Amino acid sequence: MSNQCIDVTKKRTLFGGNLKYILGFVIFILLMVAGIYWKKISTKPAVSYSQWNKPVPVRITPVQRNDLDIEIKAIGTVVPAHIVNVQSQVSGVLQRLYFKEGQWVKKGQLLAQIDPAAFEVALAQAEGLRQQNLAQLHHAQTELLRYQLLFKQDSIAKQQVEQQQALVNQLKGQMQSHRAQVHAAKLQLSYTKIYSPIDGRVGFKQKDTGNLLQANESTGLVTITQVHPIYVQFAVAEHHLMGLRESLTSNHQLQASAWDKAEQKQLAIGHIQALDNQIDLSTGTVKLKAVFDNRDDRLFPNQFVNIRLSSQIIKNAVNIPSDAVQHGAKGSYVYIINKNNRAELKTVKLGLSSKGQVEVLDGLNGTEKVVLEGIDRLSEGKEVNIISDQQSSRFVTESAAG
Repeated sequence: MSNQCIDVTKKRTLFGGNLKYILGFVIFILLMVAGIYWKKISTKPAVSYSQWNKPVPVRITPVQRNDLDIEIKAIGTVVPAHIVNVQSQVSGVLQRLYFKEGQWVKKGQLLAQIDPAAFEVALAQAEGLRQQNLAQLHHAQTELLRYQLLFKQDSIAKQQVEQQQALVNQLKGQMQSHRAQVHAAKLQLSYTKIYSPIDGRVGFKQKDTGNLLQANESTGLVTITQVHPIYVQFAVAEHHLMGLRESLTSNHQLQASAWDKAEQKQLAIGHIQALDNQIDLSTGTVKLKAVFDNRDDRLFPNQFVNIRLSSQIIKNAVNIPSDAVQHGAKGSYVYIINKNNRAELKTVKLGLSSKGQVEVLDGLNGTEKVVLEGIDRLSEGKEVNIISDQQSSRFVTESAAG
Protein backbone atom coordinates (compact mmCIF):
# COMPACT_ATOMS: atom_id res chain seq x y z
CA MET A 1 0.00 0.00 0.00
CA SER A 2 2.83 2.35 0.90
CA ASN A 3 4.63 1.53 -2.35
CA GLN A 4 1.60 2.55 -4.39
CA CYS A 5 1.41 5.91 -2.60
CA ILE A 6 5.06 6.56 -3.35
CA ASP A 7 4.49 5.90 -7.09
CA VAL A 8 1.55 8.26 -7.24
CA THR A 9 3.54 10.98 -5.50
CA LYS A 10 6.40 10.59 -8.00
CA LYS A 11 4.06 10.83 -10.98
CA ARG A 12 2.47 13.99 -9.64
CA THR A 13 5.90 15.54 -9.11
CA LEU A 14 7.03 14.71 -12.63
CA PHE A 15 3.80 15.99 -14.22
CA GLY A 16 3.98 19.24 -12.25
CA GLY A 17 7.56 19.84 -13.40
CA ASN A 18 6.69 19.20 -17.04
CA LEU A 19 3.71 21.52 -16.90
CA LYS A 20 5.84 24.38 -15.64
CA TYR A 21 8.34 23.78 -18.42
CA ILE A 22 5.63 23.74 -21.10
CA LEU A 23 3.99 26.90 -19.80
CA GLY A 24 7.30 28.69 -19.72
CA PHE A 25 8.06 27.67 -23.30
CA VAL A 26 4.64 28.85 -24.56
CA ILE A 27 5.02 32.20 -22.79
CA PHE A 28 8.46 32.63 -24.37
CA ILE A 29 7.08 31.97 -27.87
CA LEU A 30 4.21 34.41 -27.35
CA LEU A 31 6.57 37.13 -26.15
CA MET A 32 8.84 36.62 -29.15
CA VAL A 33 5.90 36.82 -31.63
CA ALA A 34 4.58 39.95 -29.89
CA GLY A 35 8.01 41.54 -30.12
CA ILE A 36 8.30 40.87 -33.85
CA TYR A 37 4.81 42.25 -34.47
CA TRP A 38 5.49 45.38 -32.41
CA LYS A 39 8.69 45.98 -34.33
CA LYS A 40 6.84 45.78 -37.64
CA ILE A 41 4.01 48.14 -36.72
CA SER A 42 6.41 50.58 -35.08
CA THR A 43 8.71 50.82 -38.13
CA LYS A 44 5.99 50.87 -40.89
CA PRO A 45 4.94 54.55 -40.49
CA ALA A 46 8.57 55.57 -40.71
CA VAL A 47 8.99 53.70 -44.02
CA SER A 48 5.74 55.11 -45.39
CA TYR A 49 6.71 58.60 -44.33
CA SER A 50 10.07 58.19 -46.04
CA GLN A 51 8.47 57.09 -49.34
CA TRP A 52 6.00 60.00 -49.25
CA ASN A 53 8.80 62.53 -48.91
CA LYS A 54 10.92 60.96 -51.62
CA PRO A 55 11.39 63.32 -54.66
CA VAL A 56 8.99 62.58 -57.52
CA PRO A 57 10.68 61.72 -60.84
CA VAL A 58 9.39 64.03 -63.57
CA ARG A 59 10.26 64.97 -67.14
CA ILE A 60 10.10 68.66 -67.95
CA THR A 61 10.09 70.77 -71.10
CA PRO A 62 10.75 74.49 -71.53
CA VAL A 63 7.88 76.81 -72.39
CA GLN A 64 8.18 77.90 -76.03
CA ARG A 65 7.84 81.41 -77.42
CA ASN A 66 7.69 81.27 -81.21
CA ASP A 67 5.36 81.54 -84.20
CA LEU A 68 2.55 79.01 -83.81
CA ASP A 69 1.06 77.65 -87.03
CA ILE A 70 -2.59 76.87 -86.25
CA GLU A 71 -3.65 73.75 -88.13
CA ILE A 72 -7.35 72.85 -88.28
CA LYS A 73 -8.49 69.28 -88.83
CA ALA A 74 -11.92 68.28 -90.08
CA ILE A 75 -13.77 65.47 -91.83
CA GLY A 76 -15.10 66.36 -95.26
CA THR A 77 -17.12 64.92 -98.12
CA VAL A 78 -15.89 64.99 -101.70
CA VAL A 79 -18.37 66.75 -104.00
CA PRO A 80 -18.10 66.87 -107.82
CA ALA A 81 -17.80 70.28 -109.45
CA HIS A 82 -20.90 69.49 -111.50
CA ILE A 83 -23.30 66.58 -111.54
CA VAL A 84 -25.78 66.31 -114.41
CA ASN A 85 -28.70 63.94 -114.77
CA VAL A 86 -28.90 63.62 -118.55
CA GLN A 87 -32.55 63.58 -119.62
CA SER A 88 -34.30 63.43 -122.95
CA GLN A 89 -36.14 66.60 -123.95
CA VAL A 90 -38.47 64.70 -126.31
CA SER A 91 -40.34 61.42 -126.07
CA GLY A 92 -39.27 58.61 -128.35
CA VAL A 93 -37.65 55.21 -128.68
CA LEU A 94 -33.99 55.03 -127.68
CA GLN A 95 -32.29 53.94 -130.87
CA ARG A 96 -28.58 53.89 -129.99
CA LEU A 97 -26.07 54.63 -127.21
CA TYR A 98 -22.67 56.09 -128.03
CA PHE A 99 -20.93 55.72 -124.67
CA LYS A 100 -19.63 53.00 -122.39
CA GLU A 101 -20.42 53.03 -118.70
CA GLY A 102 -17.71 54.71 -116.67
CA GLN A 103 -15.92 56.33 -119.60
CA TRP A 104 -14.75 59.93 -119.84
CA VAL A 105 -16.70 62.19 -122.18
CA LYS A 106 -16.20 65.70 -123.47
CA LYS A 107 -18.70 68.53 -123.55
CA GLY A 108 -20.74 68.27 -126.77
CA GLN A 109 -19.94 64.58 -127.30
CA LEU A 110 -22.83 62.51 -128.72
CA LEU A 111 -24.26 60.17 -126.09
CA ALA A 112 -27.50 58.75 -127.53
CA GLN A 113 -29.87 58.79 -130.50
CA ILE A 114 -33.66 58.76 -130.27
CA ASP A 115 -35.65 57.55 -133.29
CA PRO A 116 -36.00 60.75 -135.38
CA ALA A 117 -38.66 59.53 -137.87
CA ALA A 118 -41.68 61.20 -136.27
CA PHE A 119 -39.80 64.47 -135.83
CA GLU A 120 -38.58 64.45 -139.43
CA VAL A 121 -42.22 64.12 -140.56
CA ALA A 122 -43.27 67.02 -138.33
CA LEU A 123 -40.49 69.16 -139.81
CA ALA A 124 -41.57 68.30 -143.35
CA GLN A 125 -45.15 69.30 -142.55
CA ALA A 126 -44.02 72.62 -141.10
CA GLU A 127 -41.84 73.28 -144.13
CA GLY A 128 -44.79 72.51 -146.45
CA LEU A 129 -47.07 74.95 -144.67
CA ARG A 130 -44.39 77.62 -144.80
CA GLN A 131 -43.92 77.13 -148.54
CA GLN A 132 -47.67 77.28 -149.10
CA ASN A 133 -47.92 80.48 -147.09
CA LEU A 134 -44.94 81.95 -148.96
CA ALA A 135 -46.65 81.37 -152.31
CA GLN A 136 -49.86 82.99 -151.09
CA LEU A 137 -47.91 85.98 -149.82
CA HIS A 138 -46.09 86.47 -153.12
CA HIS A 139 -49.42 86.35 -155.02
CA ALA A 140 -51.05 88.81 -152.62
CA GLN A 141 -48.12 91.22 -152.89
CA THR A 142 -48.30 91.09 -156.71
CA GLU A 143 -52.02 91.81 -156.60
CA LEU A 144 -51.42 94.71 -154.22
CA LEU A 145 -48.98 96.32 -156.66
CA ARG A 146 -51.50 95.96 -159.48
CA TYR A 147 -54.31 97.46 -157.34
CA GLN A 148 -52.12 100.39 -156.37
CA LEU A 149 -51.40 101.10 -160.06
CA LEU A 150 -55.08 100.91 -160.97
CA PHE A 151 -55.95 103.20 -158.06
CA LYS A 152 -53.53 105.80 -159.38
CA GLN A 153 -55.32 105.58 -162.73
CA ASP A 154 -58.58 106.04 -160.86
CA SER A 155 -59.76 102.67 -162.16
CA ILE A 156 -60.65 101.07 -158.80
CA ALA A 157 -61.90 102.25 -155.45
CA LYS A 158 -59.49 102.88 -152.57
CA GLN A 159 -61.30 100.25 -150.50
CA GLN A 160 -60.06 97.46 -152.78
CA VAL A 161 -56.47 98.59 -152.29
CA GLU A 162 -56.90 98.65 -148.52
CA GLN A 163 -58.46 95.18 -148.49
CA GLN A 164 -55.56 93.79 -150.51
CA GLN A 165 -53.06 95.48 -148.17
CA ALA A 166 -54.79 93.84 -145.20
CA LEU A 167 -54.54 90.45 -146.90
CA VAL A 168 -50.81 90.93 -147.47
CA ASN A 169 -50.30 91.86 -143.80
CA GLN A 170 -52.30 88.82 -142.70
CA LEU A 171 -50.22 86.49 -144.86
CA LYS A 172 -47.02 88.05 -143.49
CA GLY A 173 -48.19 87.24 -139.98
CA GLN A 174 -48.96 83.67 -140.99
CA MET A 175 -45.55 83.48 -142.63
CA GLN A 176 -43.90 84.48 -139.35
CA SER A 177 -45.91 81.83 -137.51
CA HIS A 178 -45.01 79.12 -140.03
CA ARG A 179 -41.36 80.10 -139.87
CA ALA A 180 -41.48 79.66 -136.08
CA GLN A 181 -43.16 76.27 -136.52
CA VAL A 182 -40.31 75.20 -138.78
CA HIS A 183 -37.76 76.31 -136.19
CA ALA A 184 -39.67 74.43 -133.46
CA ALA A 185 -39.76 71.27 -135.60
CA LYS A 186 -36.02 71.55 -136.26
CA LEU A 187 -35.39 72.04 -132.56
CA GLN A 188 -37.46 68.98 -131.65
CA LEU A 189 -35.58 66.97 -134.27
CA SER A 190 -32.25 68.14 -132.83
CA TYR A 191 -33.32 66.88 -129.41
CA THR A 192 -33.33 63.32 -130.77
CA LYS A 193 -29.54 63.50 -130.49
CA ILE A 194 -28.45 63.73 -126.84
CA TYR A 195 -25.06 65.38 -126.20
CA SER A 196 -22.96 65.65 -123.06
CA PRO A 197 -23.43 69.07 -121.43
CA ILE A 198 -20.11 68.91 -119.52
CA ASP A 199 -16.72 67.20 -119.43
CA GLY A 200 -16.84 64.32 -117.00
CA ARG A 201 -17.30 60.66 -116.31
CA VAL A 202 -20.54 58.87 -117.15
CA GLY A 203 -22.12 56.52 -114.65
CA PHE A 204 -24.29 53.48 -115.25
CA LYS A 205 -26.95 53.76 -117.93
CA GLN A 206 -30.56 53.85 -116.75
CA LYS A 207 -32.14 52.84 -120.07
CA ASP A 208 -31.26 50.28 -122.72
CA THR A 209 -31.80 50.71 -126.45
CA GLY A 210 -35.33 49.93 -127.59
CA ASN A 211 -36.95 51.50 -124.52
CA LEU A 212 -39.30 54.45 -124.77
CA LEU A 213 -37.88 57.61 -123.26
CA GLN A 214 -40.27 60.19 -121.86
CA ALA A 215 -39.47 63.86 -122.10
CA ASN A 216 -37.82 65.17 -118.87
CA GLU A 217 -38.19 61.79 -117.15
CA SER A 218 -36.87 62.04 -113.58
CA THR A 219 -34.68 58.93 -113.76
CA GLY A 220 -32.90 60.22 -116.84
CA LEU A 221 -30.64 58.33 -119.19
CA VAL A 222 -27.31 58.57 -117.36
CA THR A 223 -25.51 60.73 -114.78
CA ILE A 224 -22.30 62.62 -115.56
CA THR A 225 -19.99 63.94 -112.84
CA GLN A 226 -17.30 66.54 -113.40
CA VAL A 227 -14.32 65.83 -111.14
CA HIS A 228 -11.67 68.12 -112.68
CA PRO A 229 -11.66 70.16 -110.51
CA ILE A 230 -13.43 68.63 -107.52
CA TYR A 231 -14.56 70.02 -104.16
CA VAL A 232 -14.51 68.93 -100.52
CA GLN A 233 -17.12 70.33 -98.14
CA PHE A 234 -16.43 70.30 -94.40
CA ALA A 235 -17.26 72.17 -91.20
CA VAL A 236 -15.08 73.70 -88.47
CA ALA A 237 -15.89 75.05 -85.01
CA GLU A 238 -17.04 78.66 -84.95
CA HIS A 239 -14.11 79.81 -82.78
CA HIS A 240 -11.91 79.34 -85.86
CA LEU A 241 -14.06 81.76 -87.86
CA MET A 242 -12.16 84.96 -87.08
CA GLY A 243 -8.79 83.52 -88.04
CA LEU A 244 -10.19 82.00 -91.22
CA ARG A 245 -11.81 85.24 -92.31
CA GLU A 246 -8.61 87.17 -91.71
CA SER A 247 -6.66 84.68 -93.81
CA LEU A 248 -9.22 84.61 -96.62
CA THR A 249 -9.43 88.40 -96.85
CA SER A 250 -5.65 88.94 -96.92
CA ASN A 251 -5.56 88.23 -100.69
CA HIS A 252 -3.74 84.92 -100.49
CA GLN A 253 -4.98 81.38 -100.98
CA LEU A 254 -5.53 79.36 -97.82
CA GLN A 255 -4.00 75.95 -98.51
CA ALA A 256 -5.89 72.77 -97.64
CA SER A 257 -4.75 69.16 -97.88
CA ALA A 258 -6.87 66.02 -98.12
CA TRP A 259 -5.80 62.81 -96.34
CA ASP A 260 -7.11 59.26 -96.27
CA LYS A 261 -9.24 57.91 -93.40
CA ALA A 262 -6.20 56.70 -91.46
CA GLU A 263 -4.48 60.09 -91.97
CA GLN A 264 -1.42 58.25 -93.22
CA LYS A 265 -1.47 59.19 -96.90
CA GLN A 266 -1.91 62.64 -98.41
CA LEU A 267 -4.33 62.46 -101.33
CA ALA A 268 -4.34 65.99 -102.72
CA ILE A 269 -3.42 69.63 -102.07
CA GLY A 270 -5.83 72.45 -102.86
CA HIS A 271 -7.11 75.68 -101.38
CA ILE A 272 -10.20 77.11 -99.70
CA GLN A 273 -12.61 78.49 -102.28
CA ALA A 274 -15.60 79.58 -100.21
CA LEU A 275 -16.84 80.18 -96.67
CA ASP A 276 -20.54 79.76 -95.88
CA ASN A 277 -22.57 82.86 -95.00
CA GLN A 278 -23.90 81.62 -91.65
CA ILE A 279 -23.11 79.46 -88.62
CA ASP A 280 -25.09 76.28 -88.07
CA LEU A 281 -26.73 76.90 -84.67
CA SER A 282 -27.41 73.20 -84.07
CA THR A 283 -23.72 72.25 -84.29
CA GLY A 284 -21.90 75.53 -83.67
CA THR A 285 -19.91 75.08 -86.86
CA VAL A 286 -19.42 76.92 -90.13
CA LYS A 287 -19.10 75.21 -93.53
CA LEU A 288 -16.21 75.64 -95.95
CA LYS A 289 -15.50 74.42 -99.45
CA ALA A 290 -12.02 73.53 -100.72
CA VAL A 291 -11.17 72.99 -104.38
CA PHE A 292 -8.66 70.45 -105.71
CA ASP A 293 -7.31 70.01 -109.25
CA ASN A 294 -7.66 66.20 -108.94
CA ARG A 295 -5.94 65.38 -112.24
CA ASP A 296 -4.80 62.06 -110.79
CA ASP A 297 -8.39 61.18 -109.74
CA ARG A 298 -7.41 60.37 -106.16
CA LEU A 299 -10.55 62.08 -104.89
CA PHE A 300 -13.85 60.40 -105.73
CA PRO A 301 -17.39 61.83 -105.38
CA ASN A 302 -18.99 61.17 -101.95
CA GLN A 303 -15.68 59.95 -100.52
CA PHE A 304 -14.95 60.82 -96.87
CA VAL A 305 -11.54 62.43 -96.33
CA ASN A 306 -9.64 64.16 -93.54
CA ILE A 307 -8.91 67.82 -94.18
CA ARG A 308 -6.00 69.78 -92.75
CA LEU A 309 -5.58 73.51 -93.24
CA SER A 310 -3.38 76.21 -91.77
CA SER A 311 -5.85 78.84 -90.69
CA GLN A 312 -3.41 81.41 -89.26
CA ILE A 313 0.05 81.98 -87.80
CA ILE A 314 0.18 83.47 -84.29
CA LYS A 315 3.36 85.51 -84.00
CA ASN A 316 5.62 85.10 -80.92
CA ALA A 317 3.09 82.91 -79.13
CA VAL A 318 3.76 81.44 -75.68
CA ASN A 319 2.95 77.76 -76.10
CA ILE A 320 3.38 74.43 -74.34
CA PRO A 321 2.65 70.76 -75.14
CA SER A 322 -1.03 69.92 -74.75
CA ASP A 323 -0.06 66.90 -72.59
CA ALA A 324 1.30 69.24 -69.91
CA VAL A 325 -2.13 70.80 -69.32
CA GLN A 326 -4.39 69.49 -66.55
CA HIS A 327 -8.00 70.48 -65.87
CA GLY A 328 -9.55 71.03 -62.46
CA ALA A 329 -12.36 72.83 -60.68
CA LYS A 330 -10.66 76.20 -61.17
CA GLY A 331 -9.89 75.59 -64.84
CA SER A 332 -6.74 74.61 -66.71
CA TYR A 333 -3.41 74.44 -64.90
CA VAL A 334 0.18 73.23 -65.26
CA TYR A 335 3.03 72.40 -62.90
CA ILE A 336 6.27 74.34 -63.25
CA ILE A 337 9.56 73.64 -61.46
CA ASN A 338 11.06 76.48 -59.41
CA LYS A 339 14.72 77.11 -58.61
CA ASN A 340 14.43 74.94 -55.47
CA ASN A 341 13.42 71.94 -57.57
CA ARG A 342 9.89 72.00 -56.23
CA ALA A 343 6.57 71.91 -58.10
CA GLU A 344 4.40 75.01 -58.37
CA LEU A 345 0.83 74.92 -59.69
CA LYS A 346 0.06 77.63 -62.25
CA THR A 347 -3.45 78.36 -63.51
CA VAL A 348 -3.36 79.16 -67.23
CA LYS A 349 -5.70 80.61 -69.83
CA LEU A 350 -5.45 78.70 -73.09
CA GLY A 351 -5.89 79.81 -76.68
CA LEU A 352 -5.81 77.86 -79.93
CA SER A 353 -4.03 74.52 -80.26
CA SER A 354 -2.26 72.84 -83.16
CA LYS A 355 0.01 69.84 -83.74
CA GLY A 356 0.21 68.95 -80.05
CA GLN A 357 0.99 72.50 -78.89
CA VAL A 358 -1.45 74.91 -77.23
CA GLU A 359 -1.20 78.69 -76.96
CA VAL A 360 -1.04 80.13 -73.43
CA LEU A 361 -2.77 83.50 -73.25
CA ASP A 362 -2.17 84.11 -69.54
CA GLY A 363 -0.35 82.44 -66.63
CA LEU A 364 3.10 81.85 -68.16
CA ASN A 365 5.68 84.29 -69.54
CA GLY A 366 7.71 81.90 -71.69
CA THR A 367 10.72 81.40 -69.39
CA GLU A 368 9.33 78.57 -67.23
CA LYS A 369 9.73 74.82 -67.47
CA VAL A 370 6.56 72.76 -67.25
CA VAL A 371 6.16 69.16 -66.13
CA LEU A 372 5.34 66.80 -68.99
CA GLU A 373 5.52 63.39 -67.27
CA GLY A 374 4.92 62.45 -63.64
CA ILE A 375 2.12 64.98 -63.17
CA ASP A 376 -0.20 62.49 -61.44
CA ARG A 377 2.19 62.21 -58.45
CA LEU A 378 2.68 65.94 -57.97
CA SER A 379 1.20 68.45 -55.56
CA GLU A 380 2.04 72.05 -54.65
CA GLY A 381 5.56 72.30 -53.18
CA LYS A 382 6.47 68.70 -53.90
CA GLU A 383 10.18 68.08 -54.41
CA VAL A 384 11.03 66.58 -57.80
CA ASN A 385 13.79 64.61 -59.44
CA ILE A 386 14.18 65.70 -63.06
CA ILE A 387 14.80 62.77 -65.39
CA SER A 388 16.27 62.82 -68.88
CA ASP A 389 14.53 61.87 -72.11
CA GLN A 390 16.52 58.62 -72.15
CA GLN A 391 15.05 57.70 -68.76
CA SER A 392 11.53 58.70 -69.81
CA SER A 393 10.40 55.39 -71.29
CA ARG A 394 11.63 53.46 -68.24
CA PHE A 395 9.88 55.97 -65.96
CA VAL A 396 6.59 55.56 -67.81
CA THR A 397 6.85 51.77 -67.55
CA GLU A 398 7.57 51.89 -63.82
CA SER A 399 4.72 54.38 -63.24
CA ALA A 400 2.28 52.11 -65.03
CA ALA A 401 3.46 49.11 -63.03
CA GLY A 402 3.21 51.05 -59.76
